[in-house]
Amino acid sequence: MSTTIDTIPTLTAPVETPDPKRYWSLAVIALAQLMIVLDASVVIVALPSAQHALHISVANRQWVMSSYTLAFGSLLLLGGRIADYLGRRRMFIVGLLGFGAASALGGLAQNEAMLFGARALQGAFAAVMAPAALSLLTVTFTETRERARAFGVYGAIAGGGAAIGLVLGGTLTQLASWRWTLLINVPIAAVAAVAARRVVRESRGESRGGYDLPGAVTVTGGLFLLVYGFTMAGTHGWGAPLTVALLVGSVILLGVFASIELRSPHPLLPLRVVLDRNRGGSYLASLLVGMAMLGTFLFLTYYFQGTLHYSALKTGFAFLPFSAGIIMGAGLASRLLPRLGPRALMMTGLTLAAGGLVWFTRLGVDSTYLGLVLPAEVMVSLGMGMTFVPMSSTALVGVDPKDAGVASALVNTTQQVGGSLGTALLNTLAATAATTFLATHARTALAAQTAAVHGYTTAFTVSAVLLAAAAVVAGVVIRASRHHVQADPATVTELPALSRTLDLESVS
Repeated sequence: MSTTIDTIPTLTAPVETPDPKRYWSLAVIALAQLMIVLDASVVIVALPSAQHALHISVANRQWVMSSYTLAFGSLLLLGGRIADYLGRRRMFIVGLLGFGAASALGGLAQNEAMLFGARALQGAFAAVMAPAALSLLTVTFTETRERARAFGVYGAIAGGGAAIGLVLGGTLTQLASWRWTLLINVPIAAVAAVAARRVVRESRGESRGGYDLPGAVTVTGGLFLLVYGFTMAGTHGWGAPLTVALLVGSVILLGVFASIELRSPHPLLPLRVVLDRNRGGSYLASLLVGMAMLGTFLFLTYYFQGTLHYSALKTGFAFLPFSAGIIMGAGLASRLLPRLGPRALMMTGLTLAAGGLVWFTRLGVDSTYLGLVLPAEVMVSLGMGMTFVPMSSTALVGVDPKDAGVASALVNTTQQVGGSLGTALLNTLAATAATTFLATHARTALAAQTAAVHGYTTAFTVSAVLLAAAAVVAGVVIRASRHHVQADPATVTELPALSRTLDLESVS
């Protein structure tokens, strides 16, 4: 559940002679994209095993996902600018090697802090590698049809690789160890880095400016405090001094970030990009989608393995309908977008997905996969597929060409950041609901299972509300008509990061 739209910086003028190694370059870039997609999906399936092995608490388990998405989302814009200035091939290779090293660190983790730190490093290096990869693809394929074909391959890897990752994650966890879901990135990264040095041309952006490090530091710190505040609410309570201090600190830092962006000559996030009605509505909807969906897959994973007693491998196969539904929904949306416009499609897709999440709230300890889970999966995935295409297109409506990279990257950024916030919030609410249930019932094995499922359904309820809110935002805020937005092949294949991250990539 994660394809992606990443930063597309100002590109150098294309060379007149096509790069003779361009299809080798495509293979290398596709391999790197596959690694990112696999990383997200295999970790989801392996999370229950990793939690048990490292004695990670229920309150902290969400950091396995949140530390990655928070680092990736908050550093993506800065990473794209660094790649633009220092060289896209160079930073692509640095990102590959760093991602591989961080994966090795995570695979060898001896405690939860080591695993969380490794995941954050993975996110940071992915924030450099992903925009560099997409920019390299853009400057390497300059002919229209070839570029469309290249983006088609890129998008297919992102969508299909998610399904592969889910099954591979289950296979590695069941036959070897959860550690191999991270260690598998090491040889992939090494091979891709060596190949990139041989076949990928270097390129840099024409315009050069500052990095806006104060902006990067304040927005990353503010988002971290916000996620941490949501997490602490689960163990200390929403009114606890620590929780309040973290949330207040987050508001202050994010306010400072906005002030910096208004005054910076080279802002990390030009506020004119988000203040446009259509684009702002698209980003807000994207943030809400990210908040709703990543936690949903976390709780479904625990439901499959903890309640239905599925193996890790069977869990991977149980998620496959999401991948198929996302692809089908996106294909349908790409055909309907020129006729209906983005608002109608987004409202329909989000409403359908919210309905699927409401269906998930009916889960019980005795529910069956075919009777309840599968129909809900189909509804959610079709709705998300129908949503991603118009959401991505609307993010670029009326944007100044010099802001196109930032505008497209923000779809990815908002979903990654939303995933971090939503996972922390939903995990807190689920843990609180389960604890409250147990406090009023006899502590039996059945009651413990029922309490856990009650926590999951509470999270699904909140997720459904978030998607319903996103549908309202799309209906009230977005005004772009079908004449403003065209279904471009590159846009269709570059589904936002949720299908890669969730990965069904992110499906993020």
